[in-house]
Amino acid sequence: MDASEFRKRGKQMVDYVADYLEKIEKRQVFPDVEPGYLRPLIADCAPQDPESFEDVFEDIEKIIMPGVTHWHSPYFFAYFPAASSFPALLADMLCGGIGCVGFSWAASPACTELETVMLDWLGKMINLPEEFLAGKDGQGGGVIQGSASEATLFALLAARTKTIRRVQSEKPELTEAEIMGRLVAYASDQAHSSVERAALIGAVKMKSVPSDDTFSVCGSALKKVLDEDKAAGLIPFFFCATLGTTPCCSFDKLLELGPICNKENIWMHIDAAYAGSAFICPEFRHLLSGVEFADSFNFNPHKWLLVNFDCSAMWVKKRSDLIGAFKLEPLYLQHHHQESGLVTDYRHWQIPLGRRFRSLKLWFVLRMYGVKGLQEHIRKHVRLSHQFEHLVLQDERFEICAEVVLGLVCFRLKGSNELNKALLKSIDDAKKIHLVPCHLREKFVLRFAICSRTVESTHVKFAWQHISQLATDLLKTWEQNHHQQ
Repeated sequence: MDASEFRKRGKQMVDYVADYLEKIEKRQVFPDVEPGYLRPLIADCAPQDPESFEDVFEDIEKIIMPGVTHWHSPYFFAYFPAASSFPALLADMLCGGIGCVGFSWAASPACTELETVMLDWLGKMINLPEEFLAGKDGQGGGVIQGSASEATLFALLAARTKTIRRVQSEKPELTEAEIMGRLVAYASDQAHSSVERAALIGAVKMKSVPSDDTFSVCGSALKKVLDEDKAAGLIPFFFCATLGTTPCCSFDKLLELGPICNKENIWMHIDAAYAGSAFICPEFRHLLSGVEFADSFNFNPHKWLLVNFDCSAMWVKKRSDLIGAFKLEPLYLQHHHQESGLVTDYRHWQIPLGRRFRSLKLWFVLRMYGVKGLQEHIRKHVRLSHQFEHLVLQDERFEICAEVVLGLVCFRLKGSNELNKALLKSIDDAKKIHLVPCHLREKFVLRFAICSRTVESTHVKFAWQHISQLATDLLKTWEQNHHQQ
């Protein structure tokens, strides 16, 4: 394919993507395929001779689309939103076109410098304390990670290195292996599984801190666990606080937890993967109160800020804590400006060496929507979740299971877990909308997340009428079966 054919095919592909997104609600949100559906549809091995673009293009609808879950459908209410917008897609195209691998400043100065400035822009939008910003001569700063899982892991590894060095200086008789064996990390029993996975990869113990009746961790619960562990000779070193938990969007109490972590020399990382985007709205910024106690903070613009995957924003108060933990300087990665103090080499801030020019997406989206446009997007989603909550509350067969703060509603039929599993199965089988469940304590609960950029009040009403009708049908057969028994 030469440049002139690329022009032609590129326009064709842009038209295809625009049509796909414009007409997405006509597609069934969840696919009708069984595992292994794809292998029989394509050849056993790659073709020896080139095939035409037409042949490949035709196969998108034949082979790929039948197996796609349409995350951007207005009938997709599962997980959390996956952001997408036309400015972000255009920026991603430019990123792919430039195709640099920005591991150091010298590898592509614009790639590094735009990221530093964009993370400052984003930090100011959510009113992050000054010390998290790079500015012209700050000690903190931001970086784009691939996902919140990577941000948590990197924070935990940096905290581990920092703690080992501190303990070795205080107790030189202890070996690194002895210290490692005593390190403990902590997170809420509601924290995302990726936090536990970070501890597995980091080869340290991880303990769950019990959450209260609002599914939040408070200071006294953390203190109790810390006191027990210190008495047993363990070394607490890392706590991951969650703002907007995955099961029900609950918020750990930072103002209580932060001072404890600071006093005990524990690195506090805040995972606000989904909820963080909402902090650009002044009415939700109070949910971030206490961030001033944290060592690192992360949220995903690729969830709720119209920047497509992957774009996970992470800030640290002291970038030397990250860089100091993992700095290696082989000659082939060195460059003349690295000691000037003016440049950032992001390879020291992340797990992979290479990175794409992801800040272009932020730059395009922040400029073309403006803060006000993004605030309106968030507020619309929150309004729609309260609309759904209101519909649920009007039907006495149902209950709301957790406070609705942002764009997630946790609800269920009053009754057994089996009944609610049966309801979810009938929703899944109908394939008109897509939901996923969670467990809140012993209860099997349905999650309804407002996700799509194009979702409107009509889609929410349709979803509720559909769920309500399925519940009516289910309760009839359920009662008949119970009578027969």
